[in-house]
Amino acid sequence: MTDSTLAAPPQRTRLALYLDLIRFNRPAGWLVLLWPTLSALWLAAGGFPGWHLLAVFVAGTILMRSAGCCVNDVADREFDRHVKRTARRPVTTGELGAREALAVGAVLAFIAFLLVLTTNATAIALSFPALAIAIAYPYAKRHVSMPQAVLGVAFSFGIPIAFAAVQNQVPLEGWLLLVGNLFWVLAYDTEYAMVDRDDDLRIGMKTSAITLGRLDVAAIMLFYLCYLAIWLFFAASHAPSALLYIAFAVAAAQALWHYTLIRDRTRAGCFVAFSQNHWLGATVFAGIALSLAFG
Repeated sequence: MTDSTLAAPPQRTRLALYLDLIRFNRPAGWLVLLWPTLSALWLAAGGFPGWHLLAVFVAGTILMRSAGCCVNDVADREFDRHVKRTARRPVTTGELGAREALAVGAVLAFIAFLLVLTTNATAIALSFPALAIAIAYPYAKRHVSMPQAVLGVAFSFGIPIAFAAVQNQVPLEGWLLLVGNLFWVLAYDTEYAMVDRDDDLRIGMKTSAITLGRLDVAAIMLFYLCYLAIWLFFAASHAPSALLYIAFAVAAAQALWHYTLIRDRTRAGCFVAFSQNHWLGATVFAGIALSLAFG
């Protein structure tokens, strides 16, 4: 056995650890937050909302998703060591301390709050419950049989904030679109939970994949249907056009493709389905934006 075989793996720099902590190399996580937020922003404004709001919501979405990862990894550090997919996270391995990870998250959340301060009082007020729900989610996995529903609210709160930033109020439409987006989060995060189901059962974690059991695939397809139906209803009320209907048909086709990936419940297939959901959200946004611009 050579010395190189015995050598420990090289230590990562602090920057590399921080980037791993916030999932910098996995943009799918913030893209699934960004597309519905931008879709709501376009609907609220009746088209392009202006560069200021676009920059605030793009940057704010990335920052808050990153801050959420910090909280999540600290809360789950004892569980993550028993899950194949998460065992090498830097807080779980001890390369980053819990306090340091929380400090990184706090800085990111504070920067996001500074961005919200450039909007209006209604949007600022809504940012507080949004933060509270985001912090609560990791702990819901210990007590709630469908913690993905809590995540759905957290991941959808950018929608009413977008309406507030544009209109200084949140109409009923904004809250109903939140509900519609919650169904999408239930769909893709149940796919994600199916990847870890065996590990989660062993360590006693609660997830929608475990709660739904053999109904998981059927439920996911129903969640996709509810999401697309609700968003199409409100998008069509703003700008009905062939572009919109084509985009939603393409999104529905993607959901059907996901069925082919998850129906056998393999880890690989379920992970691919989850990781490709940002394309579905991008398609819905493209349909809304193009319909408002050219419909």
